[in-house]
Amino acid sequence: MIFTKTSLAGAMIVDVERREDTRGYFGRTYCEREFQANGLPARMVQANVSLTHQASTLRGMHYQLPPHAEDKLVRCVRGAIWDVIVDIRPESPTYCQWIGVELNDSSERMLLVPKGFAHGFITLTDDAMVNYQVSEFHTPAAEGGARHDDPAFAIKWPVPILSMSDKDRSWPDFVRQDGTG
Repeated sequence: MIFTKTSLAGAMIVDVERREDTRGYFGRTYCEREFQANGLPARMVQANVSLTHQASTLRGMHYQLPPHAEDKLVRCVRGAIWDVIVDIRPESPTYCQWIGVELNDSSERMLLVPKGFAHGFITLTDDAMVNYQVSEFHTPAAEGGARHDDPAFAIKWPVPILSMSDKDRSWPDFVRQDGTG
């Protein structure tokens, strides 16, 4: 695997390092030793999948509150998405900053989303399928979220949003905890 740091503290892009021959290729999408060697969380306890039928559908921005906060390894296995993460850790030097990364089935690029980040994506194709590995078991009582258009983040989405859940549309304004904005 190839690990690339992002501009957000602790977030990492993970690319499959392909071993190719005439049959095709082989590559790892996860290795506990390599994750540990790169300072990443190595314990993943749950794997999830989502299928989104319509392009320009937004899912997010979601997170789990402590003590149930989770690291996520996100990979698009069918179609394409634009994956967005926001650092919501008040003590972080990248607090309230965001990045967007295209994940698609041809590049097999993955995004490691650290604990304390909000996560969401917009589908760039119909029938986009996303796999998530997570480091904590899902706890419904610990769910949190922020709106896609929250002024605290000012995310610039690459395509118009045609569909999203009522729940994602109705998250309250994000309240900064660092005394600004």
